[in-house]
Amino acid sequence: MSDTGFTHTTVLLNETVDAVLARPEGCYVDGTFGRGGHSRLLLSKLAPAGRLIAFDKDPEAVAAATTGPQAIADPRFEIRHASFTAMAELLAERGAGTLDGVMLDLGVSSPQIDNPERGFSFRFDGPLDMRMDPTRGESAADFLARADERQIAQVIRDYGEERFAVPISKALAARRASGKPVRTTGELAELVARTVKTREPGQDPATRTFQALRILVNAELEELEQGLSAALDGLREGGRLAVISFHSLEDRIVKSFINRESKAEVDRRAPFAPPTRPLRLQALGRIRAGQAELSANPRARSAVLRVAQRTSEGFVA
Repeated sequence: MSDTGFTHTTVLLNETVDAVLARPEGCYVDGTFGRGGHSRLLLSKLAPAGRLIAFDKDPEAVAAATTGPQAIADPRFEIRHASFTAMAELLAERGAGTLDGVMLDLGVSSPQIDNPERGFSFRFDGPLDMRMDPTRGESAADFLARADERQIAQVIRDYGEERFAVPISKALAARRASGKPVRTTGELAELVARTVKTREPGQDPATRTFQALRILVNAELEELEQGLSAALDGLREGGRLAVISFHSLEDRIVKSFINRESKAEVDRRAPFAPPTRPLRLQALGRIRAGQAELSANPRARSAVLRVAQRTSEGFVA
């Protein structure tokens, strides 16, 4: 099913594009095209010699960029059906230190959330899939059908930061043992609601469990680590990195990465020797959505934009 009829409001649109745009004639990467909000605005600000290369794992996102009324017919634009970890392959083609900016929006797009067939949301009943790329890998339902109780609890605890992970995993294992494994989003949401007796005001009991399974199925945290490293390798001196996170696990990785690369590492036994790891990034700030955006788009309330700039230290063009 296509996502026709589903709309998406880009979070921190102007803030992200303004933060990453260092040179209008430069080459940029949008590692998470989604429905192209950031890409379209960046293209409108690029010079004729500029270039934008986008990535997205979701074939529906790629289709939105290449076909239909919203297709981007711009010779400066290219999209690849791949995770942003494929930036490493792009650098093999172009060479390291050739990108002027990299944008990553780590949120799930509204067409993905609002389409029951994708299985991302507990608000709609549909197949328990959750794959960003439904043509590859294991669905959330398939994982729950094969994993043991301990594995399920570990995933829900570590990726969902869910304190009721053990009772939820026990309930899932018991249901599977009865011959009726969970196969739909509605079944999972109902099971979690029966198991979790308390929850923060305004939060559905299934929120953390759904987050955990989505992160697992799409290897989101592992890909984020790889993508940040590839982005750093790709940036030229003065190039910008802009990353929007939506939950603490992602933001912690982004913050730690920027902090680590913003500090030179020296050998204490030889304090006057060159650093063993040079300072390669300069943190430029942390931005949250303003009140006007929050009023118009409540999904922006958890968004955190972190921006950093490539330094000249340890730089090999």
